[in-house]
Amino acid sequence: MPLLGPADPLPHVPRRILVAGNTGSGKSTLCLRIAGQHGPRRVELDSLYWGPRWTPRPEFLSEVEAFADDDSWVTEFQYHEARPVLLARADTVVWLDHPFATVMGRLVSRTIRRRAGRVELWNGNQESPLWSVFTDSEHILRWGWKTYRRNRARVLALVDQVVVVRLRGQGQVERWLAGPLASVGEERAR
Repeated sequence: MPLLGPADPLPHVPRRILVAGNTGSGKSTLCLRIAGQHGPRRVELDSLYWGPRWTPRPEFLSEVEAFADDDSWVTEFQYHEARPVLLARADTVVWLDHPFATVMGRLVSRTIRRRAGRVELWNGNQESPLWSVFTDSEHILRWGWKTYRRNRARVLALVDQVVVVRLRGQGQVERWLAGPLASVGEERAR
């Protein structure tokens, strides 16, 4: 299947959509926008995965399997054990392939905003203290840095399996939402 761009028409009406990209690329935000505009159920994987004190929830995979069987959804393409389950049912992957500087800028800004505001994320969790970026090899900022290339390779490997729409930069995201996705939404309404 070809790798589609922000102006390319979609070959079908997407019903089960995965949004792929690096940590901080805007996956969750785009999922919300797709759900609001196009109507699929929005499932946030982080809320299913993380229990209190940043411990993985044992029911995570069974919950992913349950919603993956639904006819229509949008979620992030993340978590090693969930990816094959989701990919087996997905008909479209939207890839946020933003430049490294964009992704890291967003990630740093989001992390500082969440930490400074003591924002509760999932099940009572909050971002780690900012200073722990120097001591914790799994700190979100370090994680974003070290997984950037690996995430790109992972998504490129999907091109032969599923329709992949590659969006580089926020301008392309907006163009795709207003163009090809809006067009299939109009077809769906007819």
